[in-house]
Amino acid sequence: MRYSLLDLAPVPEGREIPDSFANSTDLAQKAEGWGYHRYWLAEHHNMPGIASAATAVLIGHIASQTQTIRVGAGGIMLPNHAPYMVAEAFGTLAALHGDRIDLGLGRAPGTDMRTARALRRGMAADAGDSFPQDVIELLGFLGPLDPQMQVRAFPGQNSNVPVWLLGSSLFGAQLAAQLGLPYAFASHFAPQALEEALALYRHRFQPSSYLDKPHAMIAVNVFGGESDGEGAYLRTTMQQAFARLRLGMPGKLPRPVDDIEAHLSPPVLAGVNAALQVSATGSPETVKRELSEIVERYQPDEVIITGQIHDHGARLRSFQIAAQALREL
Repeated sequence: MRYSLLDLAPVPEGREIPDSFANSTDLAQKAEGWGYHRYWLAEHHNMPGIASAATAVLIGHIASQTQTIRVGAGGIMLPNHAPYMVAEAFGTLAALHGDRIDLGLGRAPGTDMRTARALRRGMAADAGDSFPQDVIELLGFLGPLDPQMQVRAFPGQNSNVPVWLLGSSLFGAQLAAQLGLPYAFASHFAPQALEEALALYRHRFQPSSYLDKPHAMIAVNVFGGESDGEGAYLRTTMQQAFARLRLGMPGKLPRPVDDIEAHLSPPVLAGVNAALQVSATGSPETVKRELSEIVERYQPDEVIITGQIHDHGARLRSFQIAAQALREL
């Protein structure tokens, strides 16, 4: 089973965006050595603590600083973009970096509605309804050159960049199955429909020119330290960040705290913990055991690891612990 890494290019409190890019480059290079198969970056906007807004640009940089690891989007939020321009951008990346580029597509805007309007797409209330048609159009722009097509993407055509559908509901699972595409579930922050979505995707999957059988990936948070206490301490950064996002107060990635109960009210903390339940937290031994339980329960074809940790050194160590555990599994 392959294991991959999802990075949001976090901007920790006390640091700036250039620091974030330097940290992501360092992480990608080390992840390559630790055996991670993919390094994905996610599109978010109007969030001071996430620097991966210009996702394709950052993918190009990371790919140029690594050698073998696949680099891609997890994902591009398609309602924000014309499919034609996405095809040109990822066709360009494939021309520069060969068969190392992935394109994961999301249906949400990855931001608030005011920012979505500033992005010039998705202004209508029913904009999400065009997502299936946009995906099909994009696949055409990335696929074999058809002389009958009057609008073609250069770069783009014949690049055959692998396209994934991302989701946290049954909609994406059903569409991925119908189109015969690989599917990645956002269980790292929205696990409620995970089991049902995986079952639906696998049951309804239609073989295609892209895949002959279903390929499902799930996202798992890892907060690994030298002890269970250190892992729990590191986790408080993401608990605070997620709570602030839900309360409409996104900011830079907070520093960890000793007593999370003193910083978040019981109802807010309960909601955050429910959202982050697909996680492995603690010492290397605990992380390995909890990852094993997750893999055994959901039987994914691939796992993608993430985890918002304030200190860069601690973040590196956590991903190293996750890689070692997954290699042994």
